[in-house]
This record gives sequence, structure tokens and C-alpha cells, in this order.
Amino acid sequence: MHQQQVNMKKIVTVFILLITIVSVNGQSKEWTLAECVAYALENNISVKQSELDIAAAEVDKLNAIGNFVPSINAGAGVSENTGLSFNPVTNNAQTTTFLSVSGNINVGYTLFDGLRNFRQVQRAELSKLAAQYRLDKMKDDISLFVANAYLQILLNKANLEVIRSQNDVTLEQIGRTQDLVDAGVLPRGDLLEIKATDASEKQRIAVAENSVRISLISLAQLLLIKDYETFDIVDEGYDIIDEGITSKSVSEIISAAESNRSEVKIAEMNVELAEKDLQIAKGAYYPTITAFFGYDTRYTDATSFQQTLDPDNPISIQEIGFVEETGQTVLGEFPNTITREVGADPFIDQLYQNDGIGYGLRLNVPILNGFSARSTVKRNKINLKRNEFQLEQAKLDLESNVYQAYVDAKGAFKAYEAALAAFESQELAYQYARDRYDVGLTNAFDFSQSKLRYDNALIEVNRAKYDYIFKTKVLELYFGVEPTDLKF
Repeated sequence: MHQQQVNMKKIVTVFILLITIVSVNGQSKEWTLAECVAYALENNISVKQSELDIAAAEVDKLNAIGNFVPSINAGAGVSENTGLSFNPVTNNAQTTTFLSVSGNINVGYTLFDGLRNFRQVQRAELSKLAAQYRLDKMKDDISLFVANAYLQILLNKANLEVIRSQNDVTLEQIGRTQDLVDAGVLPRGDLLEIKATDASEKQRIAVAENSVRISLISLAQLLLIKDYETFDIVDEGYDIIDEGITSKSVSEIISAAESNRSEVKIAEMNVELAEKDLQIAKGAYYPTITAFFGYDTRYTDATSFQQTLDPDNPISIQEIGFVEETGQTVLGEFPNTITREVGADPFIDQLYQNDGIGYGLRLNVPILNGFSARSTVKRNKINLKRNEFQLEQAKLDLESNVYQAYVDAKGAFKAYEAALAAFESQELAYQYARDRYDVGLTNAFDFSQSKLRYDNALIEVNRAKYDYIFKTKVLELYFGVEPTDLKF
């Protein structure tokens, strides 16, 4: 019994260890930027909705192609009649109870409808292409959102690291200052000043940690990841990679954007769709020619009455008049018939005996329909003109956005260079202040101020760096680089 308990404890221990290992592995998952972008493009709700638009466009195309297929409809009916009814086969009135069955097949085909069928198919193709462009734009936007959120986390983490590393220096200075104060080299006020600096830095560390957590949650929400607590990204610095985009002229980038960006393509597709709608509307002015074919048959189990010659006395002689002059009687021969009830023919036989076929052409010429066709054409002309204006506006907006992105990228690079120069100066000033403080030639307040300026300069370098990285990637997207091909 004791051995079984020991074995059971070992099994439980191993099981707990396995769960812990799996849990730790799950929590240690760190996402790269490429993984975040790929995951967002696959799971984002807006992207999925745009994919549904493409599926809906496929359905519209199938419906348009279906207009070239003949319409075939079949029908059947079963009824039972009691009382005085018309026999559906003999068309005679009968007072009886009988079952009747009818069936029909009708075929219709449009031979000409003002070419609207052809243009509906063309419109469906354009609509699908427009939906694809909208999906591409959505993917570009999502990729930018993810990249911006990712870089924001890196910036916050870099700033947190700066504050922590400087707080480590402050803690070292507290110990050194304590020794100098105890030795009577520095006044006690310097120790209090450096401790106040430590408290201020710890407060900044708490704020920076909160900024990191909030930015991580924001990215997780963008990716639709619910596990906020364990979500994290790879802690790797991203260098500035400029593949020559900022050296290109703005006119070259604008030309590439007009050829590659979805904004202009979507507006162009809307113009083509409006033109196709106008052509379809004008098709209502033309006659419509349709062909039709119909087949129907019927069956009934009702009995009928049939008159036949009497085999025993087929002819009867009856007086039909007389001659006035002579008084002679005129006789006539008449068939002597008898009436007998006849049962219904077999079901299959009646289907052949009672069937009928109808076919022909039908011409419909529009003459006056409350000006509906004319008003529809005018409405589509207005819509076409509106979409042409929107295309012009889309090109102007794209040109303006590219100019803005170009200026932003240039300005961000200059800001980064300026931040580096300022940091280098502050680094020298900080090192000088630190050396003077270590030998007691400056007080703690002046040293802490120099250290604060150094920290802020380094934080500004980080901000300018990631801002420039993001803005160059925006410019590359305008130039036509695929979101998945962006290099960081």
C-alpha cells in the first residue's frame, strides 16, 4: 500500500511538472513583427469582412452568368373533386367523385434584352476586382496599424530600459555619496538630493512599465488575442533600414503610388462600374425577345359514358314526315345506340393521349413606362459623373498623402540626426558632471539635473529613431512594397 502511494505521488508530481512546462512554454511565446502582421492579416475582423465581399461578388457573377441559361420549371398537381365538376379530359360536367392529376414543363430563354445580360457579367467581374482592391487596401492599413503598435512597444521598452539603467547608476551614486557624507567631504543635503532623484526615477519607471503594458494590450487587442497577461513581443532593437526610398524624387513615388495603391484603383473601378450601370440602364430602351416552350398533360380516374350501336338492333326506322299531296309517310333509318359507362384509361396511356405542346416567340417593345427607363438612365449618368469626380479627388488625395509622407520621412530623419547630436553633447556633459560629482566639485542637484537631461536626450533618440523607421515604411508602402516584404 505504501509503495502504491509513493508511485501515485510520483505520477502526480510528473503530471504537475508537465503542466508547468507546457504553461511556461505557452507564456514564453514572444511575437516577432512579421508574425504579428501575418496573424493580423489572417484573423482581423475587417479583413475577414473584406474577404466576404469578394465571396459575395462571386455570387453576383454566378447570378449574372445564370441569365444566359434557359429557365426550366416543372409543375404537378393532384386534386379530388366531389359533386358537379368538369371532367378535365372530356370537359363534360359530371356529378361524381374523381381524382385528377396534371403536370407541365415550361422552358423560357431570353434571345435579346438590349445586351444587358452581357453587361451584367462584365459588371460582376468589375465588382469582384473592386472588392479585391478594397481587401488589399485593408491589408495595407492593418499592416501599418500593427507595425505602428509594435514599434510603439519597442519605443516604450527602450525608454524603460534607459530609466532603469540610469536608476542603477543613481543607486551606485547613493552608496558613494553616503560614504562621502560620512567622511565629511559632501554635505548631507547632497545625499538627500540624490535620494530624491532615486524616488523620482522609480516613479518614472512605474509610469514607463505601465506604458509598456498598455501598448502590449493595444497590440493584443488589434490582433484579437485575449490573453493579455502573457502576450509579449521579441525584445530586439530594429535598425534603420533605408533601401533608397528617401533618395527617390517625390514625383517618382507619386507615379508609383498611382500605379500600385488601391485607393486610386478602387476609384477607377467605381468609375467603370458606373459606366457599366449606365450601359445596363440604356438597355431598357431596346425591345426584348424571348422564346418559350411548354408541355402539359393530365390524367383522371373519372368514368365516362360512351354511345355504341346496339348489336342486336343496330338500325331503327322512324317516321320523319309525310307528303302533303299524296299523304304518303316518309320513313328514315337511324342508328340505334346504347349508352354504357366506360372506365378510365390507364395512367400511362392518358399521359400520352392528353398531352399538349406550345412554343413560340414573344416580343416586348418598351413604349411608355412612366419614364422609369429614362429616369434610371439619367440617374446613372449623374452617378457616373460623381464617381469621375471622386476619382480625381482620390488622385489628389493620394498625391497630397505621398507629399506629406515624403516630407514627414525627411523631417523625421533630420529630427533623428538632431537628436543624436544632442545626445552626444548631453552624454559628454553628463560624463563631465559625473566626474566632478565623484570628486566633490559639484553638488547633487546639478548632477541630477545633468543626468535628467542625459536621460531625456536618450529617450528622444529612441523616439526619433522609431518615428523615422515607421515613416520610411509608410513611404515604401506608397511606392508599392508589399506589407509582408517590409524590412525593419
